[in-house]
Amino acid sequence: MKPGDLLLALLANAAWAFNFLAGKVGVEQFQPLMFTALRFGLLLLALLPLLRWIPGRMGRIFGIGLVQGVLHFSLIFAGLNASGDITSVAIAAQLYVPFSALLALVWLGEKLSRRHWLGISAAFAGVLVIGFDPIVFRHLDALLLITGGALAMAVATIQMRQLRGVSVFVLQGWIAVYATPTLALLSLLFERGQWVALQTATWLELAAPLYSAIGASLIGHGILYYLLGRYPVGVTTPLMLLSPVLAVGFGVWLWSDTLTWKLALGGLLTLAGLAIITIPGSRRASASQK
Repeated sequence: MKPGDLLLALLANAAWAFNFLAGKVGVEQFQPLMFTALRFGLLLLALLPLLRWIPGRMGRIFGIGLVQGVLHFSLIFAGLNASGDITSVAIAAQLYVPFSALLALVWLGEKLSRRHWLGISAAFAGVLVIGFDPIVFRHLDALLLITGGALAMAVATIQMRQLRGVSVFVLQGWIAVYATPTLALLSLLFERGQWVALQTATWLELAAPLYSAIGASLIGHGILYYLLGRYPVGVTTPLMLLSPVLAVGFGVWLWSDTLTWKLALGGLLTLAGLAIITIPGSRRASASQK
């Protein structure tokens, strides 16, 4: 990979990692459903010119919008709101990778090698170790919410693999179309103080949903889409494993997270599991393209 493209990969990882910090700032001012609705509303405004009706695929797109847009993001931001730190959330959110592998086994009939099973076991063991850390143990509800969000993302990943002929930005635009009004209605039904939160928000707190929409979705996914068009999956995908590492670094540096030995050990186990799951499959995909 060219040096310039490596820098782009680093930028994408940093954009996704910083999204955990932006989300934490956002949900401290806005309640989770409201924050998620704001995020998707801003994303919709940015992608509105790209929207077009896609005959025969709108039902699948609606399903992805419900699972990824409404369930995944609301659970992730609710987990951030309930958590005592960013580090454990950033690591636990990566469980979508082993969840996706298990769902592909059941849903798509794909085969899992011994390496895959080893990686899945390591990833879940890592999150289990994290759960026994005193910082995380006091907020087990947050860990459960994040795990639920990771499972929802895994379901959406399988749904997206069954969708063909839809560009990443058109798909994100339609997800925003479905998610924005749904989340806004849920916020009105189950949350209070939305107007006060908007009136009292600082510029930094207002920037949080904007960053989540533009930085994480448009810039992060846009770079990934660009790199996948130039390089094999086996080259590109492993580079994205840097994202949770950077998220941990941002948590410690900017949010004053405490990196205990249990968080460090659990994180290493989880990342090792992700690498085992991701890299061998990607290499086979790369070989098939030669």
